[in-house]
Amino acid sequence: MAAPPFPYETRLNILHQPLETIDEKALADACQYRWYNQTLCQVNDAVVRMAVIEGEYHWHKHDRDDEFFYVVEGRLSIDLEGRTVDLSPRQGFVVPKGTVHRTRAQRRTVILMVKNAGIVPTGD
Repeated sequence: MAAPPFPYETRLNILHQPLETIDEKALADACQYRWYNQTLCQVNDAVVRMAVIEGEYHWHKHDRDDEFFYVVEGRLSIDLEGRTVDLSPRQGFVVPKGTVHRTRAQRRTVILMVKNAGIVPTGD
């Protein structure tokens, strides 16, 4: 039996090419989803993704990739085994590869993430 799909709107297409202006605020303001993830651009072998989140993601890990999270607006909690990191706007945090984690937000939160282009958002 196949696992049910995750209830997230995840868009891995690269929305902007080099030399294009990226308007993160307009994209976030237009978002109607509770959990939305859009790849904004690629920089070398990494991508920058924007997420609008409310609620909690499932526990997961990335065996080969670190993840950087940066809060634009709202508050982000990153649950790790044994502790929780709470981030406010203009704060960031790196989750090292192999670390089991989940992200969550009690109210609508906008974040930017930097990660390897090939990373699977839902985990390995």
